[in-house]
This record gives sequence, structure tokens and C-alpha cells, in this order.
Amino acid sequence: MSLFQLIAVLLAFAALFGYLNVRYLKLPTTIGIMLISMMFSLLLVVIGQFVPSIELTAEKIIGQIDFENVLLDVMLSYLLFAGALHVDLSDLAKQKWVIALMATVGVLTSTALIGTATYFLMPLFGLETKFIHCLLFGALISPTDPVAVLGILKKAGVGKSLETKITGESLFNDGVGVVVFLALLGIATGDGHVSAAHIGEMFVVEVLGGIAFGAAIGFLAYYLLKRIDNYQVEVLITLAVVTGGYALASYWHLSGPLAMVVAGLMIGNHGRLLAMSDTTRNHLDLFWELIDEVLNALLFALIGLELIIVANQFSMNTFLLGFVMIIVVLASRALAVSVPVTILRPFRQFSEGTVKMLTWGGLRGGISIALALALPEEAGRGVFLKLTYMIVIFSITAQGLTVGKLYARINSRSTGAKDGEEIV
Repeated sequence: MSLFQLIAVLLAFAALFGYLNVRYLKLPTTIGIMLISMMFSLLLVVIGQFVPSIELTAEKIIGQIDFENVLLDVMLSYLLFAGALHVDLSDLAKQKWVIALMATVGVLTSTALIGTATYFLMPLFGLETKFIHCLLFGALISPTDPVAVLGILKKAGVGKSLETKITGESLFNDGVGVVVFLALLGIATGDGHVSAAHIGEMFVVEVLGGIAFGAAIGFLAYYLLKRIDNYQVEVLITLAVVTGGYALASYWHLSGPLAMVVAGLMIGNHGRLLAMSDTTRNHLDLFWELIDEVLNALLFALIGLELIIVANQFSMNTFLLGFVMIIVVLASRALAVSVPVTILRPFRQFSEGTVKMLTWGGLRGGISIALALALPEEAGRGVFLKLTYMIVIFSITAQGLTVGKLYARINSRSTGAKDGEEIV
């Protein structure tokens, strides 16, 4: 099939699944579309047991879609920019130390905990691999996914303080997660000399360089927007910033995701306040909200349809290990969140439910699947992809559907908090 035909098929499925969700399930759009696409995939697998040609055709079509490139090279830039566009910088600044520690110390702690636990658990299920490969799995599953978080939290009814913490962390921890993943991948594959200095250089170039580049293109866009009043051209400028900026960041080996986040924050705050008319603000918001909704629908439909490829590859041992790893990932997330909260407790107050909410609200999504697909076969790609898929599905469905209810329960118990105490 041609690229146009593949896009047409994916759009048709996303539209159909979206309609069925709105008409019957009435779940949050992303969760509903993913669940329906998973049910559709499982139905094809079952039918394929009696009519193999149907399942083989479906596998062939879905197999032509390069999930890793579609998400990381196409969708991610637009989704991150659209999400950052509506984040208030003043709210983000209030939570800067919590976000910074969770996006750095938290990711590193979680990577080590999950990697170590995986290494010792796998032999119990008849599976073995090297410790460095387990750390790779820890690195790809530790960062929370900004796409999943932004698409679900904004409709979950959680408080502003908590939403800012989780959203801010998810927007910024990708850069750290990718650097850790690439450093470990270099060690695992033996590609080049990986030293502490090399990792430090990667961090400076990827993370700090991406932030600086995002600030530069965000300022350039602000300069251009301030000097005209034509919403068509102004929307086009933001589209060029995302598309061209992400391409340039990738070419210069900078963190494209971080660049888009910073550019989106600048345009969504200073640009919105000082460089746009009311008409432009309205059209810009409508345009990027539509982009966000459509791409999220496509992404979560694709996650569900990928089950056609993965379903027949599960063994009972892998399936059981997946359930155990869900618990391990949640426990590691709780410990990784506890470290920054403990460090900051002498300087600020937190309610008792903070760690619980940050743990349960740390959703995993398509980025983890994309990184798992980037693993070489010799690094345990087959096993780790299945584990990642199970963790992501649980995270989006179980955690995504209940995070609002958990917040309401915890917050209702915190009504007696002391003055100045932060209610999550």
C-alpha cells in the first residue's frame, strides 16, 4: 500500500472508533478509541484462527506502518507543542523544583530500580538477558509520556497544582530519558566509547541545546507574530516553527521534544499575551486543539491496532511476567517520586496523598512503545516490547480511567490540612 492509502486506512479506523466511543462507550476519547481498536484487533486475531488470510492481511497492512518513526518523527512534535501551548508558565514556575527533580533524579532512580528488578525476575519465568539490557528497559519505561498525560489528565478533573506537576514532569523528562536510553544503548551495542564525559556531553547537547534552540525559535516566532495581525499567517508561522524547528533540532542532534515544549511555552504565554489579537488567539487555540485531538485519536487507534502484531507472540511466561512488571513499575515510580518529595519536604509542605497521586498519575504511552521498537533484537527487543505493551495498556486504561476518582478521594480527606499545606 502507498503512504496515502495507509493514512486513509488509519484515519478511517480512527474516525469509526471515535464514533463508536462517543455513541456507546462514552469514555475519554483517547482511552475509548484505544480500547475499541484493541477489541477490533483481538477480533481479527480470533477470526484469523479460522480464516488465516484475514489476519495475515491485517498484519501486513499494520506492519507497513513504522510506529517508531510515525510517533517520534511526525506526531510527537505537534502533540508536544499543542500541549505546551496551554501550560501557564507562572504555574510551572511554582512547581519548578518538584518538576526538575522528578524529571532527573526520579527518572534515574526509576531506571535503576526497574532494571535491577527485571534482571532478577526474568529467570523466575524462564527468561534471561544481560543486566545492561534490563537497564535499557528501565530507561524506556521510566519517563512518563506527555502525550498520554496531556490527553487524559486535562479531562480527569484533578487540581491545578497536581496537574502542573505531572504535566510539567512529563513534558521535560523525555530529554533525560532519551539521553539515558541512548547512553545505555551505546554501552549495550558497543557502538563507540561511552564514558561519563560522553554522557555529560550528550546531556548538554541534547537537553540544554534543545532547550536553548526551543527558546530561540520561540523568540523568533514571537518577534514575527508581534509585527503582524493576520491570523492565517500567524497560525502558519506556528506550524512552521513546529515542523521546521523539529526537523532542524533532529538534524543538529538536539532534543526536538524539549525544543517544541519550550517554543510552545513561549508562544503560549508571552506570544499569546503580547503578540496576538483576540481573533488570532481564538483561531490559534482552535487550530492546535483540533490538531491535538486528531493526532491523539490516530495515535491511540494505532496503539490498539498494533496488538494484531503483538498478540500471537505472547507466551504464558511473558504474560505472567508482564503482570509482575506492572507492579514493579508502579512500586519503582512510587520510590522515585518519594525521593524528590523527601528532598523538598524541609522547604515546602505536601499533603499525605502527594506520592500516591504522582505515582498513579504518571502514565506511560506511545513513546515507551516507540523506544522499545528501537531496541535491537540482541538486546531483548521481543520480550521487552511485549512487557512495554502490557504496561502501557494498563497505564492508559486502569490508571487513566481512575486517576480523577483517586484525586477526589484523597482530596476529600485533606480538607483538614493546615494553612499553607499543598493539597494535591
